[in-house]
Amino acid sequence: MMSRSYTNLLDLASGNFPVMGRERERKRLPRVMTVPGSVAELDDDQGSSVCSDNPSSLASDRMIIVANKLPLKARRKVDNKGWSFSWDEDSLLFRLKDGLTEDMEVLYVGSLSVEVNPMEQDDVSQVLLERFKCVPTFIPPNLLEKFYDRFCKRQLWPLFHYMLPLSADRGSRFDRTTWEAYVAANKLFSQKVIEVLNPEDDFVWIHDYHLMVLPTFLRRRFNRLRMGFFLHCPFPSSEIYRTLPVREEILKALLNSDIIGFHTFDYARHFLSCCSRMLGLEYQSKRGYIGLEYFGRTVGIKIMPVGIHMGQIESVMMRADKESIIKELKQKFEGKAVLLGVDDMDVFKGINLKLLAMEQMLKQHSVWQGRAVLVQILNPARGKGIDLEQTQAEIQETCKRINEKFGKPGYEPIVVIDKPLSISERIAYFSIAECVVVTAVRDGMNLTPYEYIVCRQGISGAETCSDLSGPKKSMLVVSEFIGCSPSLSGAIRVNPWNVEATAEAMNEAISMGEPEAQLRHEKHYRYISTHDVAYWARSFLQDMERTCIDHFKKRCWGIGLGFGFRVVALDPNFRKLSIDDIVSAYIKNKRRAILLDYDGTVMPQNSIIKTPSGEVISILNRLCGDPNNTVFIVSGRGRDSLSDIFSSCRKLGIAAEHGYFMRQPNNEQWEVCGQSTEFGWMEMAKPVMKLYTEATDGSSIETKESALVWQYKDADPVFGFSQAKEMLDHLESVLANEPVAVKSGQFIVEVKPQGVSKGVVAEKIFTSMAEKGGQADFVLCIGDDRSDEDMFEIIDSAIKANILSSNTSVFACTVGQKPSKAKYYLDDTNEVLLMLENLAEATDSPASSEAEYDISP
Repeated sequence: MMSRSYTNLLDLASGNFPVMGRERERKRLPRVMTVPGSVAELDDDQGSSVCSDNPSSLASDRMIIVANKLPLKARRKVDNKGWSFSWDEDSLLFRLKDGLTEDMEVLYVGSLSVEVNPMEQDDVSQVLLERFKCVPTFIPPNLLEKFYDRFCKRQLWPLFHYMLPLSADRGSRFDRTTWEAYVAANKLFSQKVIEVLNPEDDFVWIHDYHLMVLPTFLRRRFNRLRMGFFLHCPFPSSEIYRTLPVREEILKALLNSDIIGFHTFDYARHFLSCCSRMLGLEYQSKRGYIGLEYFGRTVGIKIMPVGIHMGQIESVMMRADKESIIKELKQKFEGKAVLLGVDDMDVFKGINLKLLAMEQMLKQHSVWQGRAVLVQILNPARGKGIDLEQTQAEIQETCKRINEKFGKPGYEPIVVIDKPLSISERIAYFSIAECVVVTAVRDGMNLTPYEYIVCRQGISGAETCSDLSGPKKSMLVVSEFIGCSPSLSGAIRVNPWNVEATAEAMNEAISMGEPEAQLRHEKHYRYISTHDVAYWARSFLQDMERTCIDHFKKRCWGIGLGFGFRVVALDPNFRKLSIDDIVSAYIKNKRRAILLDYDGTVMPQNSIIKTPSGEVISILNRLCGDPNNTVFIVSGRGRDSLSDIFSSCRKLGIAAEHGYFMRQPNNEQWEVCGQSTEFGWMEMAKPVMKLYTEATDGSSIETKESALVWQYKDADPVFGFSQAKEMLDHLESVLANEPVAVKSGQFIVEVKPQGVSKGVVAEKIFTSMAEKGGQADFVLCIGDDRSDEDMFEIIDSAIKANILSSNTSVFACTVGQKPSKAKYYLDDTNEVLLMLENLAEATDSPASSEAEYDISP
């Protein structure tokens, strides 16, 4: 049976998910426990979320690393009976555990690089768990082809590397069935994680673009699970990413992680820009940490380029030395300046651009003809990516032409190695190369330069004459479009599309004097040796712990269907307003203050019709008709607008423009409550606002009697936000000596007189009631935006100042489930009106004869 959460997500992905084929029921991998137990409560047939408040069965933390591929090598045994497995020591995932504490257990969840017969899968699973602490995810071949070869490699990989499928021969157009397969495959990974997961004690670290929707599957089941995600490839600019039909689904899924990691600030900036433009989220930076506020949770953004494992490189160098590979290569290329390229066969690696740059260098600097050799190692393609055959043919053709043009007996300027090399052979080539050239047009981290620098450093303590001592100098020519480029400040950075400039950089690299080459090498080696893979893993885990520290201080619950699912995290005392409770307190108490915001509270924020219905007017009149009630509308709107809207509510008090103007119940006259009646500052502020309005398309100025508001909700969100920050500083400087306050809000910058806020209005009402007829014993404040938070905040101050009694029944209520200074919430304006209707019905019952309070000064 398919789980409810599965169908929700797949319904969103496809509306009608196709049957992938029924498979034989197999025994599931037992959950790892220290005591016997059942995991029936975790079965997918259970629609409810597992509570994460249960005590853990493990005594210490554990890390579960989830990736598309396990860090294992697999091969069939000689007798073809069973499998032989070993660690893949080249795998980054295998090496990152060195950065974790010694007592932290590490489990791996991922798929194998080989297809295992369904009849063998249970046995393989048991062996991998017992011997390697690996949990394999077996993906059916038909699903794997759609998930990996088609969606990952032909949809996401090109898009994340800035290639749009503008035509059929430039990549695959979006196919919803492959998206369905991507979701289904992520679901399989989630099932394997859940089988071994202890939600209270485990950290889950998800890796790369293959599993970007996995956080939603896990968060749906475990609200407080400590979960991080790291993207190992570039994240494209919003202009590219927004072309993806499932753009919001993936963003929302990633935001179900606690921390999201990127190699460079550029990649993180693009992600933040997408969140801003598509989801309306703004990030904040506090004490060096970047965070996105998402429904009460702070999602951390981690910028940390990955490193290499120094010990592994050095051990391989020793092995290569014993095998005499380094010595053989030195003899082969004796008297030659070797430039080296090591790249996967991929359209984005810019290999042909590198060959063209080599040709240009030989043409412009003939002194290198017969002396300079470019050795290009081509690693096998990692999947069925786009344009592979065309790229390969282009490389072969260019190589042949250059060798025919500049080659001679005993010398070929281009040496292409188009076969898999052992790690020892690759390290040996690094050791003899004068310069490594990376000309990728778009790449993630690319650790080739790091490995090269360590190889050129050699091994400490090796004899000077040994091949292991290293020349302790190196040169790098690297594309500015790869993730490691910002970390290598001593490298010669190039735009790989500029073949002439790349050629000059290659010439400069192999012509550079030894002292400068050594200084550049030393600078790089210091950074690489201190920022290795262990440092990267340790830093990510520390930030994950810091981000998750508030998990158990807040109440968390999940809301939303499909990829709209998210966890709302709120203060433990923050709860939904009970109508029964407030009606009971309303009836019990006789000196009541009711303060209501208008837009977004009594009237829906996005409603085109801005005048209240007859039902709303009726409810307000019934509440105002009770002489025990003091009812006020407290709004940012102008007084003329509010006078027209509530012309039939004679007993209703109104505070306009956040309280600068107030009109008492049964009174037509408006009083000015602001400290200043001079508005000469407007003539100073308006030209500044006009300047930014002209420069910011979609922005406008709203002129009120007491305030100026610059709005940019229709402008480009990123540019508008940037302009708003600049304007805030500009206005504060211009108006420094004026009695005004300059504040920013949601898509606004407002200038208003000092001492004007909804909090001041609330305090004034409470004070007047206390002076005229006794303290209010019932207070209801409802609002939906930042300005209403001033009302909620003033209540505690009023109690401390004895303006309100500590026994006062206080109901400070915000509209919508979001972080607030209020202690209660209602979901929307419909619930607000339902609650007010219930109070009005209580009002219609026989009322006390106490007189109405006049709060006029």
